[in-house]
Amino acid sequence: MTDAERLAILGPDVIASIRARVKEAPEPSDEVVEKLRRIVAHPGRRTRPVRPAPRAA
Repeated sequence: MTDAERLAILGPDVIASIRARVKEAPEPSDEVVEKLRRIVAHPGRRTRPVRPAPRAA
């Protein structure tokens, strides 16, 4: 979606509100940035093995 399409759908007031809220958000920690980097670099790959659910008795 282009910026023009977004503006046409949401309107300038909503876009301005979103931008203001984004500016208020704190910077992410280094840990969060590193986790996101791994996700973006290897989408769909799990960072930890998943254990199968226990079988019902």
